[in-house]
Amino acid sequence: MAVSDQPIGRESLDDLLRRVRPRLKQVLARYRVPAHDAEDLVQDALITTIQKWESIQDPEAWIVVTLRNRCVIYWRKRRNSVYNSVDSAILELLTEPVTAPQERQELLWDLNSLLDELPDRCRKLLQLRYGLGYDSSEVAREMGYHPSSVRKVARRCLSALTYQLIANGFALGEPIDFD
Repeated sequence: MAVSDQPIGRESLDDLLRRVRPRLKQVLARYRVPAHDAEDLVQDALITTIQKWESIQDPEAWIVVTLRNRCVIYWRKRRNSVYNSVDSAILELLTEPVTAPQERQELLWDLNSLLDELPDRCRKLLQLRYGLGYDSSEVAREMGYHPSSVRKVARRCLSALTYQLIANGFALGEPIDFD
């Protein structure tokens, strides 16, 4: 008698489960599915089997293969969830809080007023280097310096700007947004 001719009854499904249980345990062990998730995977495989019962020729093989597929999908989802959680954690670490536009404008105004108190060469160097994003060789070419001396002059200019910041009441731990 073919399986499709058998009625879906408690007896036939129970018999099938008793016969296939050792193979299902082997599949779960091979895929190293944790016990708390293994039961859900077996239930999903059984539900799919019951839904497709009329078209299944070999129910034992069907359940085993379906469980294997569920195990593969389970590990793919777990792997993707790990990647997504790592990605979101990295993105959180990389993001900086966005300041309000008015606060940003006030900081830029304060910074520009402090830059105005610096010597012309420092003001121009800092604007080229940090305001416009020039690299050392471009700053050297623009200002007539030797490329190796740009770092030294930039350090001195930043030191002068830091002194201006402290003299005007900015705390050393305060973040300053130069953009």
